[in-house]
Amino acid sequence: MTLSQQIPVATLGVPRIGRRRELKFALESYWSGKSCAAELLATAKALRAASWEEQRDRGVSKIPSNDFSLYDHVLDTAAMVGAVPSRYAWNGGEFPLEIYFAMARGKQGQTGDCDTGREHAACPALTAMEMTKWFDTNYHYIVPELDDDQAFTLSSTKPVDYFLEAKALGIHTRPVILGPVTFLKLAKSPAEGFNPLALLPRLLPVYEQLLRRLKFSGADWVQIDEPALVLDLNRNERAALEFAYGQLSKAAPELKIMLATYFGPLGDNLETAISLPVAGLHLDLSRAPEQLETAGRLAPKDLVLSLGLVNGRNVWRANLTAILDRIKPIVAGWPLDRVEIAPSCSMLHVPIDLRMETALDANIRSWLAFAAQKIEELVILARALSQGRDAVAGELKASDEAAATRATSTKVHDPLVEGRIADINGAMKQRKSAFAERSRVQARTLGLPPFPTTTIGSFPQTPQVRKARSAHAKGELSYVDYETFLKKEIEAAIRWQEEIGLDVLVHGEFERNDMVQHFGEQLSGFAFTEHAWMQSYGSRYVRPPIIFGDVSRPNPMTVRWWQFAQSLTKKPVKGMLTGPVTILNWSFVRDDIPRSEVCRQIALAIRDEVTDLERSGARMIQIDEAAFREGLPLRKCDWKVYLNWSVECFRIASTGVKDSTQIHTHMCYSEFNEIIGAIAELDADVISIETSRSAMELLDAFTSSKYPNEIGPGVYDIHSPRVPEVAEISALLMLARKRLSDGQLWVNPDCGLKTRNWEEVRPALVNMVAAARALRERVQV
Repeated sequence: MTLSQQIPVATLGVPRIGRRRELKFALESYWSGKSCAAELLATAKALRAASWEEQRDRGVSKIPSNDFSLYDHVLDTAAMVGAVPSRYAWNGGEFPLEIYFAMARGKQGQTGDCDTGREHAACPALTAMEMTKWFDTNYHYIVPELDDDQAFTLSSTKPVDYFLEAKALGIHTRPVILGPVTFLKLAKSPAEGFNPLALLPRLLPVYEQLLRRLKFSGADWVQIDEPALVLDLNRNERAALEFAYGQLSKAAPELKIMLATYFGPLGDNLETAISLPVAGLHLDLSRAPEQLETAGRLAPKDLVLSLGLVNGRNVWRANLTAILDRIKPIVAGWPLDRVEIAPSCSMLHVPIDLRMETALDANIRSWLAFAAQKIEELVILARALSQGRDAVAGELKASDEAAATRATSTKVHDPLVEGRIADINGAMKQRKSAFAERSRVQARTLGLPPFPTTTIGSFPQTPQVRKARSAHAKGELSYVDYETFLKKEIEAAIRWQEEIGLDVLVHGEFERNDMVQHFGEQLSGFAFTEHAWMQSYGSRYVRPPIIFGDVSRPNPMTVRWWQFAQSLTKKPVKGMLTGPVTILNWSFVRDDIPRSEVCRQIALAIRDEVTDLERSGARMIQIDEAAFREGLPLRKCDWKVYLNWSVECFRIASTGVKDSTQIHTHMCYSEFNEIIGAIAELDADVISIETSRSAMELLDAFTSSKYPNEIGPGVYDIHSPRVPEVAEISALLMLARKRLSDGQLWVNPDCGLKTRNWEEVRPALVNMVAAARALRERVQV
């Protein structure tokens, strides 16, 4: 390598939400009818242009396009290949936004004029497609629905359009598309036993057509993401990859393919990946640095290796010297045109720019890097490898100093917490009695009717609630006035729940900004940001806490508000907590000790809160583990270790109570079949889960395993703005009864209601209670 040469820097993908959440506000304005499609699309176009220009100006030479999405990149792919379920009545041609968003969010049924303009037509309700977690991240994707007779067609040229859009700005990009094998592997089919990968021969011609159009438009490289390569693949799935890329490599031979893998090691799929007829291969060297040596040895001489050196999923500043020490001996002597420097994966999973966090503790801030800073780190690494370390001596010194300061900081280490961890014993991980005995005690104590009704916890965070919280945070609303406001909101929620006849009430969580942040702000070892937003799904964004040090609970966190709510009613009010595994998985976690150790620290803090709630009189305590499955390793050989310590942490948090205290938990969109044993080991008295989009199919795991405890399957989809009718909820309850005994069954929504508005929530919950009452009249339990 000569000093005039520079290793290319690639980013794979960047956050698409905008520094000030411009996409969120544009989407919600469009959905509410306050703005038109042209305004939404103009905002999106401006965000793309700003992102491309910033990457170019920061020194990125392989700039991605088509990493932007209005809602979800998997949904975009389904739209692109014409994989539209029949209920959306799409007949080909131009793909409209109305159908795109109906697939994502559903659509409320109407009578009268439809959007089609037909007078007095009945517009049927449209249910949304299923949504689940993107591999082991907190990003949700829309699950493609494919029939065994599925036909595909190139119905959207979005990758080409965005490439040309950037080209018009003078920026040459590398388009990004989701690979055909991963797309099919993530899909579901209503046909029992049908494998969507059987559709690969029908799907590939659409991809081939797309690649030819990209080449015709001037693209020289295309990034095709196949994260499925980090999963356990069987012989047929590896053969599908070989067949797919054998075909795609011939579609536009001059168009080079960068095959991108991420979220872990390729393991036994490495040889398959290297053997594919592609021009480049991206490796996640943050999670799996060990695979570089093998890949470098096995790779053909003309294969470009993209080195994922900087963690694209966490916020810690990279130790640049350590990275260089690790890879320099391996890449020494490689030709310059055989290597790229990149993050481990798309930076969709990290916030945009640390420079916006002016209020963050200076020491903690010096240990962090968001997307903009990660690009700077990549450029430094590329310069060091291309020109030698002397060319970036100042930058490497700053990186070394940050690493040393963090390792020795008293803000990070607390001997008292370490002592409590050492004192954990077996008795702290077991309820006093088995569920069969506890359930009898709880039935006598609580006196609930059959098919008891409740909600998951939160009620709408109205503009008034958000405004009051913001005003209080800014000092514009006094503590007394804010408390008075919250008490009025809680009392109104309690009275309304009593009025409609819910059996188990919640206080509504109006004082909480986020189910993790609210607790993290009251625990030691957590730091918080002002602008570090990330996309969870659609327009739902989160600001994950940053766990930088040992965790403990200085004071009770929820007891006072629970006491106030319970004082307003004779019906039981659930104490509402977020579980240790979810707090861990929905935070940016320190990387200097094992995640399991951090989780045990959080579990002890939640245990303290649980016992304080019980002492205060709480008879039901819900410990949400929405992200329990989310942390499951992608390879089955690693599951046992994760499940063991995750179950242990939940039990540490939940088992310090009497038999009469009913412990609830809640889990979000997850496939439970393969971890049902671990869920049973949690030993929660009641588990509520999201099942409405799958028409109760997710209950099959609980049925086949003879799960003994009580279950609240979600009976309506809170992620959709539509209001379910009584008949629809009743039908779902009947499906649930085919899988569960009547004595097990609770009735509740899919998830918390904070993201909805009261105009949707009120009629939906009234219908839910009516459906439960009708079932009680019909069935004698």
